[in-house]
Amino acid sequence: MKDYILVSDSTADLPADIVKQLDVCILPFSYSIENEVYLYYLDERDGDIRDFYQRLKDGAMPVTSQVNPMIYKDFFEKYVKEGKAIVYLSFTSGLSGSYASSLTAIDMIKEDYPDAKICAIDSYAASVGEGAFLYEAAKKKQAGAEYDELVAWIRSRCRKVSHWFMVEDLFHLKRGGRVSTVEAVLGSALKIKPILSVDEEGKLVVKAKTRGQAKALNYLRDKTVEEGGDLSKLTAVIGNADAMESAEKLKSMMIEVGMKDENILIAPIGPIIGTHVGPGMVAIAFVRPDAD
Repeated sequence: MKDYILVSDSTADLPADIVKQLDVCILPFSYSIENEVYLYYLDERDGDIRDFYQRLKDGAMPVTSQVNPMIYKDFFEKYVKEGKAIVYLSFTSGLSGSYASSLTAIDMIKEDYPDAKICAIDSYAASVGEGAFLYEAAKKKQAGAEYDELVAWIRSRCRKVSHWFMVEDLFHLKRGGRVSTVEAVLGSALKIKPILSVDEEGKLVVKAKTRGQAKALNYLRDKTVEEGGDLSKLTAVIGNADAMESAEKLKSMMIEVGMKDENILIAPIGPIIGTHVGPGMVAIAFVRPDAD
């Protein structure tokens, strides 16, 4: 079996140093803000995350777009030319057409390289959910999983990632059609903090509406306790959209109920997801133990 690499994209929110340690290749997605186009790399080489969120707070309206097949083709092809096989864990098809673009790119590559071994898998996950899934997959690879073994493992778990998000500002959800204008106005006035999740089709759904941040963080903690099994063995990713203080608070809450400090990763929510949720979002995600 030839060498293979694990690839994902920059919607998978993980700390950049962890991704480097895991030896995962990340395809940067792009976003535009105030007529400037940026590629989002997890190490922020083409745009600072805190600056991005400040611009949102100042009224900027960023835009993301679907990745076209040629971008995937160029990215994959350089590894194919090196003789490497590829496992690509994709951003959910429930929120983007990028997964479909990756499949088109693979078909194009196989016309020129019939023996190329490339597999694209829909994660049905987003943000720290995709990041948590990627983390577990990369650990399997590092532990010696062969290509086909890892592909089978990913496919068996791609609908078993728990995502729980607290959103600070309802108006960003309104832009995406997740709540109405009336809900956004009333919710903001009443300090409503919507709780969102990602369903088995990889689509964003509103699961609850809490009043105040404390109740929202409690909700995230309680859902993790409910779904996380033996918390002393659980690995989770806590994400924050320029809300590190809240992320640290949630981490402390999770340690109080039995999680280990070293098993909780705190990651920034990058601009690709941040465009749609806005500053202040806090999230926790993990692969459910019932997937084992």
